[in-house]
Amino acid sequence: MVATQRNGRSNLSADSASGPEILRGSAKSRRILQSLASGKRGKSIARLLTSSFFVLLFACSTSVGTTETTDLRPSHQRKNGYQNNYVEYQSKSLGEILRWKLSAASTGLPKTPLQATPMVAADVNFIRANAEAGEAMQPAITWIGHSTVLVQMGGLNALTDPMFSDRASPLSWLGPKRAQPPGLEITQLPRIDVVLVSHNHYDHCDEHSLRALNAQIGGPPRFIVPLGLKTWFNKIGITNVTELDWWESYSQEGVDFVLTPAQHWSSRSLTDHMQTLWGGFAVFARDLHLFFAGDTGYSKDFSDINERFFGRQNGKGFDISLIPIGAYEPRELMREEHINPDEAVKIHQDIQARQSIAIHWGTFETTDEALDQPPRDLADARRKFGINDDAFVALAVGETKKLPRRTVGDKDRSAERNR
Repeated sequence: MVATQRNGRSNLSADSASGPEILRGSAKSRRILQSLASGKRGKSIARLLTSSFFVLLFACSTSVGTTETTDLRPSHQRKNGYQNNYVEYQSKSLGEILRWKLSAASTGLPKTPLQATPMVAADVNFIRANAEAGEAMQPAITWIGHSTVLVQMGGLNALTDPMFSDRASPLSWLGPKRAQPPGLEITQLPRIDVVLVSHNHYDHCDEHSLRALNAQIGGPPRFIVPLGLKTWFNKIGITNVTELDWWESYSQEGVDFVLTPAQHWSSRSLTDHMQTLWGGFAVFARDLHLFFAGDTGYSKDFSDINERFFGRQNGKGFDISLIPIGAYEPRELMREEHINPDEAVKIHQDIQARQSIAIHWGTFETTDEALDQPPRDLADARRKFGINDDAFVALAVGETKKLPRRTVGDKDRSAERNR
């Protein structure tokens, strides 16, 4: 594994051992791509290659026969992999993906954003002081970008789907590129106690970011991952790993982390399609109940989650939820794996969240909507479903939101605001 530093951010070099052997970059292949990128038409081709590289490679990976199950396994655990609860995920054909990407390129999609994703300077002083406050910690979240959120609750500092590299890729020269730097550099983080990884896609499970966290001063965090991912973590030298199935939990210092179902898929190469599980996380601390949806399509899983935890939460639902709103067009291809803002609001209602924060938008250009379209569609969805503007918000990259502490006598008004 070779890592490089650029503009204060880390990235994997082209000879990264994390990528499939056939993907390792060479000087010749880079020269070919640079040649293709010359001229106006060439730039469109290069943009197509950059945005679609891993969609082309992994979304149409060969199926490994995950439709078989036995009475000895839960229904989502199959003989040769994993599946969703309510939709049997099927890989897109190469023809489908190519037709989509060529059509998008010929019609100028995705469109250039009308405005850059909002950014603010992170309140590093508050974040660091809060990290060391112990029992006095103020529940808070900081959106670092994409699906990476610093969560401070229950006296712990947790990080969701750490992604600090310039590209969502095993290569430094090809693949979706960040539209803006992270809201916090990895060196600005407080010591992280727990890392939550929802699934193994490159924009959610970034090897260099994970290695850097494992090497943090003060010792590695606890990495909590879905079934099947522990082996990959061990191969890159990370051993402080807890692997969970859906509905299984891990507790640390009085905070419970439960892996919850999601509707998605997994792959990091041509040969590991659906070989590791995916999911979201329900996190329960004395001062906050948080839900992190991971990456998902819309399904009954979310009403199941509400039903599962209804008694534990005394019918109050989650205090805060982190729900993706981006990477949803075209719907005919994305519907089963990525929710759109309308469906994000439905999840917000299904889990009875008091407030939701939009994630998974504005950072990596991978689908047909412009990077700045999701918040506009979210505003339309709030009006459509009759929820207040402050019930489901899109933060600026780097922004911290301080949250009220959950108390036993706290009245639940989520139904009034969300339905």
